Amino acid sequence: MKKPTVLSILALTAVGALALTGCSAGGAADAGGQGDEVAGLTGSVGAKDFSEQYILAHLTSALLNAHGADTDANTQVVGSANVRAALESDDFMGYWEYTGTSWITYNNNTTPVKGEEAQFDATKEADAANGIAWLDPAPLNNTYAFAIRADKADELGVKTLSDIADLPADEQTFCIESEFSTRDDGWPGLKTAYGLDVPDSNVALLDTGVIYTATEKGDDCNFGEVFQTDGRITALDLVVLEDDLEFFPVYQGAFTLKQSTLDEYPGIAPVIALMSDKLTTEEMQKLNALADVDGEDPEDIANDWLTEQGLI
Repeated sequence: MKKPTVLSILALTAVGALALTGCSAGGAADAGGQGDEVAGLTGSVGAKDFSEQYILAHLTSALLNAHGADTDANTQVVGSANVRAALESDDFMGYWEYTGTSWITYNNNTTPVKGEEAQFDATKEADAANGIAWLDPAPLNNTYAFAIRADKADELGVKTLSDIADLPADEQTFCIESEFSTRDDGWPGLKTAYGLDVPDSNVALLDTGVIYTATEKGDDCNFGEVFQTDGRITALDLVVLEDDLEFFPVYQGAFTLKQSTLDEYPGIAPVIALMSDKLTTEEMQKLNALADVDGEDPEDIANDWLTEQGLI
């Protein structure tokens, strides 16, 4: 478990300085300023085991600390279910979750709700019964998608998933993860929804990271299963095909925490809101690329971004 960052400690010092100069004890000095809205809040901000989650955890911890909290980012837990369990057992104060994951995996629904807002509202209501609160979401949507290298997309004339069914059979080649190959919201459902008659010989089962490079090379497949906010999409000159039938669930990101924690520290919501609306799919792709393509440390990425945005 990491200690609060140097920037976080400096932020806490700045809070004290503001108080001595007559700053109100109840809130931040301005929209991007530092205050003590969450003074007394302690604990760990959790993360699932991939770069986007590491970055989000560090962003959240540093921002909360700049507003009076004493939190750290815990990036040591593996698996979505284990992270959710850590929240439920109060090992984590909160973490960023995705609407589709909670709706399908934790609330046992098999059919996604069409539309971002409708899916968010349904998920928030379902989790309220579990004592879990969802803060207002970021615009980012880390949903499943299929990507193809840009020059091949132009050659084949494909822009949507529906376009694939009209291609010659030897061009309908796919790289997917083993988990995706069996999920209701994965390969079986996708083939049915889009009328794809693809033989098993046209499908390569690969690890997540390998799919991106395999799709870029084009030897194993034309179409690779990706996550829409992944920074490697742009870095490898891939383009994402439009899910024109809206088959995939929305995986909109939002900070989740116990309702009891939010009741005790209502200032958490407005503090997180200072950054959440800035986290678009495109912005998250850029941040993820710094980690997955350039090899930068997620904590450094988070602190640099918060500083650039004037939030710490």
